[in-house]
Order: sequence, then structure tokens, then C-alpha cells
Amino acid sequence: MLSSMTHDRLTLTITDQSALHAAYMSFLRHGGLFVPTTAQYQLGDHVVISLSLLDEPAPLTVSGRVVWMTPKGAQGHRETGIGVEFSEQDAAVSHKIENYLGGSLQSSRQTHTL
Repeated sequence: MLSSMTHDRLTLTITDQSALHAAYMSFLRHGGLFVPTTAQYQLGDHVVISLSLLDEPAPLTVSGRVVWMTPKGAQGHRETGIGVEFSEQDAAVSHKIENYLGGSLQSSRQTHTL
């Protein structure tokens, strides 16, 4: 059984559409984000993200659970961090992100996860 602990709030600032495309995890049920971090997490850990997103006037608060981990030294020189699946209550943030990304959601550009 995996532990399910709560960590301090993570902060993520995304200032351009390219960075948003690389971080967004559209393949998750309610969407999600890759958060660069060297902190240790377990799959299933609950986290809260303070997300400064493009031109939003204030940070968005998103809660979710860790569903992806990229360890230090991962193949392909991928950035170390975690993927957080948004909770059902935060699906509106996913819709907001998808509106920002528009047609680039279908892009074949590499992301932090796939």
C-alpha cells in the first residue's frame, strides 16, 4: 500500500504558452501539471499547488495527487519532478489551461511527461 501524506504547498509559475504545453498533462481525467521539484514524494501523495498562470491576475490554487514521478538522472535528461492529477473540484482550472493552449493541445512537441 502506498502512503498518502500531505506536503507543503508547491509553487509553480508558468509565464508562456510553450512552458504550459510542456507541463500540462491532458491525458489525465481532470487534467494535471508537471511540477519541477527535487523533493521526495510517493505516488498517491496529496499536494496543493499555487499556480501563477500566464496573465491570470492572481495565483490559482489547485489540489490533487501525485500520479507521475521523474527521478533525478532520468533517461533523456528529463527534468526532475512530479505529475499532479487535479481533483474533480479543480476541473475548471484544466478547462482554463485548455483554453490557453487551444490547438496546441494536438501538437507533437515533447512535454515533461510524454
